[in-house]
Amino acid sequence: MVCVSSMAAGAHLSPRFDNVEGGYSNDRSKESVVEDEISETSDALKQTSNSKPPRHLSVVRHSISTTVLMPASELDSAVGMTSPSDVISSYIPVFRSGSCAEKGPKQYMEDEHICIDNLPQHLGDAAGFPSSGAFYGVFDGHGGTDAASFIRNNILKFIVEDSFFPACLEKAIKSAFLKADYAFADDSSLDISSGTTALTAFISGRKMVVANAGDCRAVLGKRGKAIEMSKDHKPNYTSERLRIEKLGGAVYDGYLNGQLSVSRALGDWHMKGSKGSACPLSAEPELQETLLTEDDEFLIMGCDGLWDVMSSQCAVTMARKELMLHNDPERCSRELVREALKRHTCDNLTVVVICFSPDPPPRIEVVSSRVRRSISAEGLNLLKGVLEGNL
Repeated sequence: MVCVSSMAAGAHLSPRFDNVEGGYSNDRSKESVVEDEISETSDALKQTSNSKPPRHLSVVRHSISTTVLMPASELDSAVGMTSPSDVISSYIPVFRSGSCAEKGPKQYMEDEHICIDNLPQHLGDAAGFPSSGAFYGVFDGHGGTDAASFIRNNILKFIVEDSFFPACLEKAIKSAFLKADYAFADDSSLDISSGTTALTAFISGRKMVVANAGDCRAVLGKRGKAIEMSKDHKPNYTSERLRIEKLGGAVYDGYLNGQLSVSRALGDWHMKGSKGSACPLSAEPELQETLLTEDDEFLIMGCDGLWDVMSSQCAVTMARKELMLHNDPERCSRELVREALKRHTCDNLTVVVICFSPDPPPRIEVVSSRVRRSISAEGLNLLKGVLEGNL
């Protein structure tokens, strides 16, 4: 694995042809337990996906990074168990991440991503970052790689240099997205007609702020349940369509002004007016904030190449199964990419998996009741997704 820093030490960008296998070992008993748990729902999944992989898989590029900040509390082993308030208040997540990127059936790879597990070390003392933290991003480019590469290399700098940082992290992130968009437009060496979606996760202590502009998605795995931390920005979604039409734009067959399949993006300055003017294509992100607890096991960040063929719950169930087997976020991200390829995604693929504990997810024990059950909580969540038609 080769670590590449664009701003300072600590930023990990995976090389295109690096191949890393995780080294976590575990006994076969855990594997059999997981296989038993999802046996009830695996047939339903097979009905909706083609298990035959593509004939020619191009070389996968991926990376893994690990940083232990502080010891984490032991995870509870039962659903419904409430941790004491003093334990929750002292909980500090441990950040481990792995990523995988594949160009898929497309001719060119236009995605970028960044993984920083130890943000204080990366920023250095000058930034005055007050606590432990991490930063991650996925950038799905279109019309070339200039926009995705520029935003990937500069978005964190704009956040930490903003006057609101670190006192008001949300305002700093929103401001940084717009400043990065303007800075890209001013760079005469780049093709400013290229564009990119942007999804970032900024974690400070237990506070996690997810910012999204476009159709990448972040999904939190909370004891086997998928919690979506971002909203896809598609032109034909009601709230986005109303915003577009209010600003003089139109949606044709799901495309903004008949040109773009997303309603928010950075770059694409051939579709925008002058700086600061209201425009149907917006670079302003939507933010979601959460306070991480011991129930929050991992976060999946992926471009639309993953979510076009897989529901949020399916991804969380699959990721949890993988982490229970080998506890390796890089291998987990690679398996999600491979599954999306088997399901014949039509786009580039980038997946980042961030774990919040050094330990694998524990087996979830369903609280005993008078009615005997032969399916786990993960299986119930997955079956619910099948019945609702989300897979």
